Amino acid sequence: MLASDAFPQLANFYASYHDVLLGKESFFYTWSGALGGNYWALSAYYINSLFTFLVALVEKAQIPDIMYLITLLKFGAAGGSFWIFSHQTTKLSRWLNTTFSVSYALMSFSVAYSPMMMWLDALIYLPLIILGIHRIQEKRKPLLLFISYLLLFLSNFYMAFMIGVFSFLYFMGRLYTDRKEFGGTVPMYLITSFLAGGASMITILPTVLDLRNNGEALTELTQFWTPDTGAWDVVVKSMVGVYDTAKFEAAPFLYVGILPLLLACLYFFSKGISKRRKWLSGGMLLLLVLSIYIYPLNLFWHGFHAPNMLLFRFSFLYSFFLLILAQRGMEQLEEQKVDTLLNVAIGLVLVFLAAFLLADPKRYDYLTRENVFSTFFFLVVYFLLLMGMIKDVGGLRWRSLFVFLLLFGGLVEAGVNTEAMLQGVKKDWNYPLRNVYSDSYEELETLVGQAEEEGSGFFRMANLDWMSINESFNFGYSGISQFSSIRNRRALSYLNQMGFRSEGTNLTIEYQNNTLFMDSLFGIKYNLAKEDPLKFGFEKVGEQGEYSLYENQYALPLGMMTDEGIYEEGVAENQTALIQYLSQQSDTYVRFTEPKIKASENVQIEEEGDFVYYSAEQPDKEMTIDWTVSAPAHSQVYLSLYAEDIAMMTSAKATVTVNGISRTYEMKKVNQYYNLGYTEEAESIDVSVTFQGASVIRLLKPDVLLLDTQVFKNSVEAIQTRGVEFMVEKGQAQATIDLDESGVLVTTIPFDSGWKAELDGEEIPITAFKEALISVSIPEGSHMLVLRYQPEGFKVGAVLFGGCLLVFSGYLVYLKKRDRKGRISDEESI
Repeated sequence: MLASDAFPQLANFYASYHDVLLGKESFFYTWSGALGGNYWALSAYYINSLFTFLVALVEKAQIPDIMYLITLLKFGAAGGSFWIFSHQTTKLSRWLNTTFSVSYALMSFSVAYSPMMMWLDALIYLPLIILGIHRIQEKRKPLLLFISYLLLFLSNFYMAFMIGVFSFLYFMGRLYTDRKEFGGTVPMYLITSFLAGGASMITILPTVLDLRNNGEALTELTQFWTPDTGAWDVVVKSMVGVYDTAKFEAAPFLYVGILPLLLACLYFFSKGISKRRKWLSGGMLLLLVLSIYIYPLNLFWHGFHAPNMLLFRFSFLYSFFLLILAQRGMEQLEEQKVDTLLNVAIGLVLVFLAAFLLADPKRYDYLTRENVFSTFFFLVVYFLLLMGMIKDVGGLRWRSLFVFLLLFGGLVEAGVNTEAMLQGVKKDWNYPLRNVYSDSYEELETLVGQAEEEGSGFFRMANLDWMSINESFNFGYSGISQFSSIRNRRALSYLNQMGFRSEGTNLTIEYQNNTLFMDSLFGIKYNLAKEDPLKFGFEKVGEQGEYSLYENQYALPLGMMTDEGIYEEGVAENQTALIQYLSQQSDTYVRFTEPKIKASENVQIEEEGDFVYYSAEQPDKEMTIDWTVSAPAHSQVYLSLYAEDIAMMTSAKATVTVNGISRTYEMKKVNQYYNLGYTEEAESIDVSVTFQGASVIRLLKPDVLLLDTQVFKNSVEAIQTRGVEFMVEKGQAQATIDLDESGVLVTTIPFDSGWKAELDGEEIPITAFKEALISVSIPEGSHMLVLRYQPEGFKVGAVLFGGCLLVFSGYLVYLKKRDRKGRISDEESI
């Protein structure tokens, strides 16, 4: 269950939530990734679910196992909720309801996107929400809708938006089919919906404010038609076992079963269903199909924020609605003629056959004969069974057999399609083996524990040979790296400016390939590594299995005192400028030299101005270049490999070998400075670089950065004299400060509007240094500074939560009293 984002994101976030539930971490704030951030908002997207609490029952080393169980429970709950919906809204037998429930739970969308476990909750609540609408319109009972809406909104605000829009359209559609019967339910629906939405503001309001405050932008509308869509997408992706990709250029996952598709088509030929209902149902289907092809509609369903892979995330609504129509078609089956059923089946055969024969074979190269034959096979089987039921062949006993065979056929078909989806996921993302998570878990956990025991005050650490990019969440240490859709983009933009690669929308930030400056300034006190990190000032202090723990002697504390000049334009725009200003040192920190090529293999080198091209003579083989670097004494040496055009480096990797120690990097994700070690005496360093994954590498001409370790040491020691140590506990940081003169305290805590500062018990303003980090002005004298975090909007959301629950409870009492008075009045009239 660790494919796609499940391994780097969910497994680690679930592990962190384990600590939160046990009281070790804060519900509001996490120090783990990207220096620190809003955990309440992160939970609203990734973690909030009734099932997530199960992580507290196991050790963190067992998180993949509990994720597997939670996934199975969510699939079962989705099928169960649809069965309840079917049982309450149709006259079908329980076995036919089971057939449709299996189709719903195992539709292509749910299986293909199953690694995104947080989206599965939406599939659980959708049928209950629609059932809640039926109960309001038919029985005037709002409780189910309120509970279902509230749980959906609390579990995942993103999918809740899509279902909220769809359910409103569904309510209005049913209202229009019988305005006399349902017209009086509009106030009840609106009151219930608004109160459920208001109660959910305890999570949604802080999350929306976090996204707004941290620079999350909406996608611009630049075109009318959705890019990379094809005319046959809807038809092809309705066949059995068709998987293209869940990455870019994917067609929507629409398949929900051949039987539901056949019955949904039959629905529109049923005489027992009014034309108005058919037109409204057809309009809903048409809207969902048009939303695939019309880009503004597509973006609307995604909250005007274009998805990064895993496209058409609203397509499950199409599958769900198709199932509803199929159920209504099944209810009208006995009144159908065999000719009608035959015509519908033939029509589907012709449409599928046309897609196979006429669709562009390059675009639809994933559509195989096996897909078509499987689709035709199940279509014929279902046609024969339904024909037998229409003709009432053999009476009640045979009808029961036909129902059983429909269920059996549905199970077999769902199994065939599910296997194809799982194989597609494996092709796209690969399912990591269980031991990828567990093999080094105990070693890393032990070394992190050692660092926590030996470290005094707050510190950060990083793993040079990480298990996954978000592993700091798992092991509970504060780090730099992070991969998350919920992130502090302003802080990450500044970190990118300071050399930690985090470009574009700042979806990721990588610790690898920066300099000693950043290790010191951002308090990286420890490195975990399988090999010597080759860094000045890092001393080995522990070892467990393959991993060792290295302590940085020059890590700075969380806060550093300086003056108002730090805010001036042009100050602290890069690493050296920042450390120079904080240390008040004017010495030269770095100088540059050029590496000399000793040898090369399978590579042709061409220079063009400031750039150099490395082209593989045999494209299917890796390129290797051996350089030698002359380094003076007391130098930390870095080879600069800077790719200006990251798009060319999508798959490019560089393996750098120095002194027998090799490390491999994805070049598009890491910074340009590849560490070659440090020198106590002048020496020549031999370095071998192997390029893989690209036949052409385009770089700025490589040069070598030489960092003077003596000057670096003096500067860091100067800053340490003005350093401020913080004691950090959950969402609070406090420090005792004693100053001879007033100054500015700059911290490496990401600025967020949820932070409040108190100096000696009185609130003081916080300034966003470089719009990224917390800084405050401190007067002379001895002071106690306390920083406390609570997500902006949480208090208002909590009031709305309690208030809306109270109002809804009062509304239920009112309805009960009104119904009792109505019954008494009716009895008296009799």
